[in-house]
Amino acid sequence: MKLGPLNHVGVAVPNLEEAVACYQEIFTPESISDVIILEDRGLRVQFVNLPTGQVELIAPMHDKTAIAKFLEANPLGGQHHICFEVADIHAAVADMEAKNIRVLASPRLGAHGTPVIFLHPKDMGGVLIELMETPKEGH
Repeated sequence: MKLGPLNHVGVAVPNLEEAVACYQEIFTPESISDVIILEDRGLRVQFVNLPTGQVELIAPMHDKTAIAKFLEANPLGGQHHICFEVADIHAAVADMEAKNIRVLASPRLGAHGTPVIFLHPKDMGGVLIELMETPKEGH
């Protein structure tokens, strides 16, 4: 498996609207996405599109989410994960498993609408890594 480019940095935030306003005021982004609801994960997400890359702001919809648990330990929020693109998510799963890297769940659709997986931070130097299948043209 060949690792593709860095796609985004995921940042957990306690209040999505406040975080978006902060990024808007301080960084003057090129654009900010509409709110994306990931109902099955209890998350609200917005992408801040900066000239140098994308930041994914992630807020919990309730206290039973992994992001809510992250925010319990980090009440102000903080970097949650970094995301790299891969050409084929299933090949990436096979490659990670062959390298004894724990994949946290089966591929599922992420906020970009493409399949994603997460790699266990204990196998990745303490960093939660998301692998995202590169969006197909026109997606």
